[in-house]
Amino acid sequence: MARRSVWKGPYVDHSLIKIIKSHIANNKGTKMIKTDSRRSTIIPAFVGYVFGVHNGKKYIPVSVSEDMVGCKFGEFSPTRTYYGHAVDKKKGR
Repeated sequence: MARRSVWKGPYVDHSLIKIIKSHIANNKGTKMIKTDSRRSTIIPAFVGYVFGVHNGKKYIPVSVSEDMVGCKFGEFSPTRTYYGHAVDKKKGR
């Protein structure tokens, strides 16, 4: 996958920045912040908050820690469920 240019900086959706600024200004608690922006990069201002990242069906709660800074939200909300490989019916005989 192509990397984003260093001089552009990390991509973060403007709505997420606006929500975090309002949470900081109003001193709100750690209520889950729902977002559909899986492509947004996690920045240090997001540490300590819980984000609900949409996986196409429901919102998966993601508690942001310092280790997650620099990653994308989509990495922590899988879109596909793995049920395992199909069982071979001939092998049971």
